[in-house]
Amino acid sequence: MESKSGDGTTKNIRYRHAGDLTGEPPTREFAEVTIPVPWGHLAGKWYGPQDVQPILGLHGWQDNAGTFDLLVPLLPPDIAFLSVDLPGHGLSSRLPDGCYYNTIDNLYIIRVIMKQYKWEKLSLIGHSMSSIIGFVFAAVFPDKVDMFIGIDALKPHQRPFPSVIRTMETRMDEFLREDERNRNKSEPPSYTYNELIERIYVGTFHSVNKDLCKHMLARNIQKSEKYPDKYFFTRDRRLKFYNYAVGSQELCVEMARRITCPYLFIKARNSSYFEDKKYYDEVMDVLKTKPNFEYVEADGTHHLHINNPENVIGPIVDFINRFGPVARTKQAKAAKQAAQADKESKL
Repeated sequence: MESKSGDGTTKNIRYRHAGDLTGEPPTREFAEVTIPVPWGHLAGKWYGPQDVQPILGLHGWQDNAGTFDLLVPLLPPDIAFLSVDLPGHGLSSRLPDGCYYNTIDNLYIIRVIMKQYKWEKLSLIGHSMSSIIGFVFAAVFPDKVDMFIGIDALKPHQRPFPSVIRTMETRMDEFLREDERNRNKSEPPSYTYNELIERIYVGTFHSVNKDLCKHMLARNIQKSEKYPDKYFFTRDRRLKFYNYAVGSQELCVEMARRITCPYLFIKARNSSYFEDKKYYDEVMDVLKTKPNFEYVEADGTHHLHINNPENVIGPIVDFINRFGPVARTKQAKAAKQAAQADKESKL
């Protein structure tokens, strides 16, 4: 994805998937889509049929729509899937200057996507940060979610209060610095392709296998205009100071009580809980009382859906087949036919 300057040279080169850099075909054919928002657009990758409602896929912190590049090809071909770059990530527009990134703001993003495609209800799969976003969305809008699959981050994390206050102080200072740098418009530091792969690998704490980091890289970089063999990261540097705070543990427990949709949570065995496990356990105990909540543990790191998609695709497909958009369409059709048959039997 590129544009030409007046002198015919290439500038502003952006990449949609790893193959735009390596020459490989996409892991599954997709259509690049854009969704208008007041400050620009959201970008996404639509896989599969476009005449049915897709499952909405949302990625983790500082990742992008490429997070599902290795999972989606394992889905049945009749399942549509829309993987979206959240604001400031991938090919989506950054928030305007001076705006802070927050968990709660992403509830608005989901509602915008639903409005764009005229969805009354949502089928959602989220990894990490977006697993938390999905948890909150399903609690706040229980009548707008048909099914939800969360991967490896259950709920808003709890921190000791002194740590929360200190984090607020330091992150605001750092955010102001990065916000000013954004307005500067100067090109960020650039790196060779191999250096970028290493930075992704180290940045995920080795959670993504190095040979698969290319899938997380492509949508987050741009060709340097200064150095022909180098690239720079395009994700908004203000994301480093993203505000995860949502509320107290008591609020998280109440959110868990409010979730009514079919809900599958997948926990990676080789990943942490991101908070004192007692908070995780308390919410999990609430969820496990629900008849439509399902829990799966699978081998792998925090990014197991990239490294080991074969370890999770079975329960995901089974869950989608029972509760996803195709299943809902079949159920609605069967109900309509049954009602028509009942009506005709009374004539």
